[in-house]
Amino acid sequence: MIDLFADAFASQITQRALLGGLLAATITALIGTWVVVRGLAFFGDAMAHGVLPGIALAVIWGFDLTLGAMASAVVMVLGINVVHRTTRVSDDTAIGLLFVGMLALGVVLISREVTFAGDLTAFLFGDVLGVRTTELWIGVGALAVTVVGMVVGHRSFLALAVNRDKAEVLGLRPDIAHVAMLLLLALSVVSTFRVVGTLLVFGLMVAPPATAVLVVRRMPVAMLVAVGFGWSSVVFGLTLSYHASTAASATVAGFAVAQFFVVLTVVEMRDLLQRKRLTAAV
Repeated sequence: MIDLFADAFASQITQRALLGGLLAATITALIGTWVVVRGLAFFGDAMAHGVLPGIALAVIWGFDLTLGAMASAVVMVLGINVVHRTTRVSDDTAIGLLFVGMLALGVVLISREVTFAGDLTAFLFGDVLGVRTTELWIGVGALAVTVVGMVVGHRSFLALAVNRDKAEVLGLRPDIAHVAMLLLLALSVVSTFRVVGTLLVFGLMVAPPATAVLVVRRMPVAMLVAVGFGWSSVVFGLTLSYHASTAASATVAGFAVAQFFVVLTVVEMRDLLQRKRLTAAV
């Protein structure tokens, strides 16, 4: 068993992939726990797709992809808030409209200006084995900002998740807290898409936190458990990818989702046994 992991991470390429994956899993798990608890999974999915136009423009105009993705993410956040405040359209409708529009725009731009199949595949599905030192430093910076944001905004985020009106009464400014959470969500997508891709980053953002809330209830503990599940997805996913010669990013994301269903099955079986014991005792 030790040799399986030792062989998988013997080269510098897989070691950088491991470090980049662990950073991505940590960032997405921290903000992803709030995404799951607040039911923002659709927004997270839309954000993961919505950065594509900024990436495409960055390629066309020759500037950094991360800056392009961040600009696109900010447009998504502001656009959803503008639609919500100025129309009677519901949040999920606004998200859906911007989601499809931004994704379509990104695909159109890429298909006209760059090699469509290769570049679009790389943007959507990532290349964890191609992680460079620059991306690692971006991940470190994003993780630092995320941790500070989680600590500073924890009370406001928690009150907002429980009851928006009570958060307002307590003077916790739920509107500002909501925007701050969306910006942290955008940061997590922007800082990790070059590792696992804009599509598969959503798997790491939702699957480990969803698995964590199956087994724990307190938010700080759930975040730590989600990070643990994210790390296991990266380690086991990369190891499986190495030995089975499968796509690394997809294997990591797939392992994270499979992990959720395994834990769900165990939890359901445990609850079923507890109910049977209670019925027998009665």
